[in-house]
Amino acid sequence: MSVIRSLMLPDEAATAALAARLAPLLRPGDALLLDGPLGAGKTSFARALIRSLCGAGTEVPSPSFNIVLTYDTPQGTLWHFDLYRVADPRELDELGLDEALQDGIVLIEWPDRLGQHPPAGALTLRLTPLDSPPAARRADLIGDAAWAQRLSSLSASAHV
Repeated sequence: MSVIRSLMLPDEAATAALAARLAPLLRPGDALLLDGPLGAGKTSFARALIRSLCGAGTEVPSPSFNIVLTYDTPQGTLWHFDLYRVADPRELDELGLDEALQDGIVLIEWPDRLGQHPPAGALTLRLTPLDSPPAARRADLIGDAAWAQRLSSLSASAHV
């Protein structure tokens, strides 16, 4: 796995634009790991991606209490996992992660809680907050050669 693309996102609108450009590239069986510290924009990105697939008016609550929420999209079922409260990777068996990975599109916040075995072929979006402007962040898309090919159309400019 290597960094496919690094993008500077100057504000939340640019983060949402990246989500909107990435959404149509996702298909059943894909796992997108949203990595970064607390407040990096993982949930904001996830909300924008889900709304891009399901419609702008879709209510997208944070799954941090429920841990997993599902959405019906034109591409198939999207599973949104927030693993912040998961203490042991064995808890994932009860959440349906294996089922979701078989034929769903899976978004996982806090993928470090997966332990030593992230989903094979996953794409990681690492968000790193920047000092200025206040909502700016760097987005690193990390994946294998297959992801590099699928993401070749994404812009490398700040105006995602």
